Amino acid sequence: MIRKAGIGSHQSPHMLKDEWLTPPEIIKELGPFDLDPCAPINRPWDTAKKHYTSLDNGLLQNWEGFVWCNPPYGKHTGSWLGKMALHNNGIALIFARTETAFFFNYVWPVAQSVLFIKGRLTFYNVDGIQGRANGGAPSVLIAYGNKANSILSTCLIKGKYIKL
Repeated sequence: MIRKAGIGSHQSPHMLKDEWLTPPEIIKELGPFDLDPCAPINRPWDTAKKHYTSLDNGLLQNWEGFVWCNPPYGKHTGSWLGKMALHNNGIALIFARTETAFFFNYVWPVAQSVLFIKGRLTFYNVDGIQGRANGGAPSVLIAYGNKANSILSTCLIKGKYIKL
């Protein structure tokens, strides 16, 4: 197993793996979703009606319906947000790296709203057990499209909602 040098894919810099799952209470509060294009191959719960895994390469697939997108974090996050912006019907969860190029390209000018989550999320392992450490950075939910905006504006997730 390779130890990551910094915050990359859904983890604190002290984690030994890079596949982390969204806390199920977030999916329950925001869903149901039609598609998760970034789903793990093995998952303890469904995040949508249809899932694309790394074997399918969700970036190359057609996206339909209301999408949940918790992409791999790192150098390709912008590619996932770009596809989400073009699809314009769903919610993305990423670290709140508001100064990055992908935020300036695919969030600020395109999204309808954001919800900065209060505190730091603790993601889950693929075995369904919650990790011991939080994600290592603040997280933000990003609404693309009117349906997503309506859901973010009324959901019970603690944080700061901002209409863009």
